[in-house]
Amino acid sequence: MTTAFARLSLTDFRSYERAELALDGRPVFLVGPNGAGKTNLLEAISLLTPGRGLRGAASAELGRRLPGEVQGRAWAVAAVVERDGEPTRIGTGVETPGAARRSVRLEGEAVPPGRLADHQRQVWLTPAQDRLFLEGAGDRRRFFDRLVFAAEPGHAAHASAYEKSQRERLRLLTDGPPDPAWLSALEARMAEAGTLLAEARARTLAALQEEIDGRGDRPFPLAKLSLTGDWERMAAQGVELAEIEARLARALLAARERDAAAGRSLTGPHRGDLAVIHAEKDRPAAECSTGEQKALILNLVLGQAARLSRAESAPNPILLLDEVAAHLDRRRRAALFDEIEALKLQAFLTGTDEHLFEDLKGRAQGVHVDASGLAILDTE
Repeated sequence: MTTAFARLSLTDFRSYERAELALDGRPVFLVGPNGAGKTNLLEAISLLTPGRGLRGAASAELGRRLPGEVQGRAWAVAAVVERDGEPTRIGTGVETPGAARRSVRLEGEAVPPGRLADHQRQVWLTPAQDRLFLEGAGDRRRFFDRLVFAAEPGHAAHASAYEKSQRERLRLLTDGPPDPAWLSALEARMAEAGTLLAEARARTLAALQEEIDGRGDRPFPLAKLSLTGDWERMAAQGVELAEIEARLARALLAARERDAAAGRSLTGPHRGDLAVIHAEKDRPAAECSTGEQKALILNLVLGQAARLSRAESAPNPILLLDEVAAHLDRRRRAALFDEIEALKLQAFLTGTDEHLFEDLKGRAQGVHVDASGLAILDTE
């Protein structure tokens, strides 16, 4: 289903006192100097999905602050999103400065954050992910979980349930008293949620690999993907979910003493990792050049976006690509723009130089961003 933002509105968000942007459904490129607020605008858009946005910032950090102000102001991000031509008003923000929890509204009515995924879904790539293959497994796991979440919004609820039970279990093991009955109940919850996490990851990886393998005529390196976690491997091998859940519960029971001594949980799907191999070179992504790593990550994002764009029962994904164009050569930039247009996706791209988006002019909206605000560029 075709999905796009038709209007965005920011109030006291980050560097913006107030900003309005009317959109026509085409891709959007944002140009302006460093520090002008381009990434702030992408972050605002990313908060129109469940979760903490592309920076992972707490709500209390997002309000605009003038020099000398210690606490950020109350803030709001609102939008009109059109799905197959039907408009829906969505919004999020806090009414009290420094509030820890943001509220979400749909057509003016308060709703749970998860309802946002019914109207639009997002996939993003930021400079913070440039070192994805060089950092720890947790960063790759969060990146991949974001791709899973774009396809299966329920994945976030399973992750939250798993993490909550994991924290409570570890608190009992380290601080006591280690009540066996309560530990068993927590481990049962972890096993159930953890099995669903592993299954969704394995299912998404298989579908994404199939998508990438079928797109070999593009100037982006093909990748061979795998998940290193035991539980994800079981799911990929077709082991019955009830069996995976039972094995995970037994593993958690057996690990109590070890986890208590270590002060952390050493068993479960939170220990898995995403492995990526540059297929043509048969080399781990971590050993590839910076440009190749960027292209590999982008290929994963585009592959998932392409797959989701064909879903008949879910909204098309919206892409947020922060400073991506500057890291690609002219050929790959042109291919990226062509692919976004062919998939009929609304994408928001940022860059400091307008010339990076020459190949997009005439088929995208350009927006100049500076301290004075937002201005639509003539790109025809």
